[in-house]
Amino acid sequence: MAGSSPAMTRRGEAREGWYKIVAMSPGPSLRRSRTLAGWLKLAAVVVLVLLLIPYVVTPFYLIGNPVSTLMLGRWLTGARVERQWVPLAEIAPVLPVTVIASEDGQFCRHRGIDLAEIRDAVADGDLGDVRGASTLSQQLAKNLFLWPGRSFVRKALEAPLALWLDLVLGKRRLMEIYLNIAEWGPDGEFGAEAGARKAFGRSARDLTAGQAALMAAMLPDPHRRNAAHPGPGLRRLGGLYERRATRVLTRCVATRR
Repeated sequence: MAGSSPAMTRRGEAREGWYKIVAMSPGPSLRRSRTLAGWLKLAAVVVLVLLLIPYVVTPFYLIGNPVSTLMLGRWLTGARVERQWVPLAEIAPVLPVTVIASEDGQFCRHRGIDLAEIRDAVADGDLGDVRGASTLSQQLAKNLFLWPGRSFVRKALEAPLALWLDLVLGKRRLMEIYLNIAEWGPDGEFGAEAGARKAFGRSARDLTAGQAALMAAMLPDPHRRNAAHPGPGLRRLGGLYERRATRVLTRCVATRR
């Protein structure tokens, strides 16, 4: 501009620079969007880490003796937890056999999930059965890493974990862990040893076939089913499992004694 002083020129340049900075600065809505996106990314990372932890931890259970989420919950609330770890070789062989007969007859054949049973349930239109049915591998995945109750979300997380547990641990170790973390009494008794002593006043290695069948029968509801004082219904169920145990394939957990 003709006749402009140096001072006016500098002020004009300063205003022009300020307009450029304002134009380039993100508005409040854009800043909020970027903040929200950052939090979402962080949440996604946290969820991914939580989902991966069980897969990373599982190989350590080949030698370490884990506890269940239910046991952890009782410890955190100050509730009683009674558990004495017992190797599979020191548990009466009839107990794992009867547990297989009662809970998962195809345990030695499948690889963590019983696809045949799922297909049959879907073919029958019984989606509730698909939702509720679980192999021992799936039950172990739930007990070690997930939460009780039925939901499709838990089932979706449970299935790949069951496959991983079965692959990494193998049948014998999987059964050993299951028998040592299953809830087997109303007062915080976990594992076969605590359950056997609570119900029959004897070690898990000394269980008879009938006692093992009663313990297997109480597994779905140890707070209302009492192996020490079984009612007629529990006795009938125990008798059914005792007979069924003579017909299931159990070579994968056989123990030489």
